[in-house]
Amino acid sequence: MSALRLVVAGADGRMGRALIRAIAKAPDCALSGALVLEGHPDLGSDAGVMAGTPALNVALSADPLPLIAQADAVLDFTAPAFSVELAALCAQARIVHVIGTTGFTEAHEASIRAAARHAVIVKSGNMSLGVTVLADLVRQAARVLADYDIEIVELHHRMKADAPSGTALLLGEASAQARGVALKDHAVFSRHGHTGERKAGAIGFAAVRGGTVVGEHRVILAGPSERIELSHIAEDRAIFAHGALAAARWGQGRKPGLYGMGDVLGLDQSR
Repeated sequence: MSALRLVVAGADGRMGRALIRAIAKAPDCALSGALVLEGHPDLGSDAGVMAGTPALNVALSADPLPLIAQADAVLDFTAPAFSVELAALCAQARIVHVIGTTGFTEAHEASIRAAARHAVIVKSGNMSLGVTVLADLVRQAARVLADYDIEIVELHHRMKADAPSGTALLLGEASAQARGVALKDHAVFSRHGHTGERKAGAIGFAAVRGGTVVGEHRVILAGPSERIELSHIAEDRAIFAHGALAAARWGQGRKPGLYGMGDVLGLDQSR
């Protein structure tokens, strides 16, 4: 079987470099393209060398069309507007689009759903296999402990641009789904001043930023005289890259649609 041909979007970013390094180590995968923004000072240079691996004979490019035409999947941890653009191109080419980008608006989400009518799109606020299992555990706990208060705390590096994190929102969605409610109607994203007592059914979020923390998430279920805490600590971005590769492999030959990492792991998300 020939190697899976993968294009990395945002190849010069922290996640882009981690993806390139993971692909270089995977015997069943090959880097077929590396996308950066137009005007990047390193355009045309070797993507492997930029990422800290031996040369991979793949030049950094700002033109997605020829790369997507020769690829089996695009791995995309970029920005919402660019992810939407890539989703449309992947739909035209009928290839797999793995999206780890966060911070989408409702309009962005609608565009991605439209693209998923023609392409396999695996989209998640966190590609880690461990976080995917954590979300499943949170879903079960929130359903069984239906009257317990839920608070989600996340900690990330000082350069992170969005809050709360996509992973925190993913865990919030898992909690809301388990209780049969819409997260947008129950989420509390900030507290300041005299807020009054906590509303029943609220799902609270707290975002902490500082240093070089890769990512930490804690889900607190607080009930009468006891508290359950479910947590995940990311120690290396390689975990997200490994999950993205798993998603790209899983998506080959699937019917077009919008999928998540729970689908990749075969988890029953209806619980």
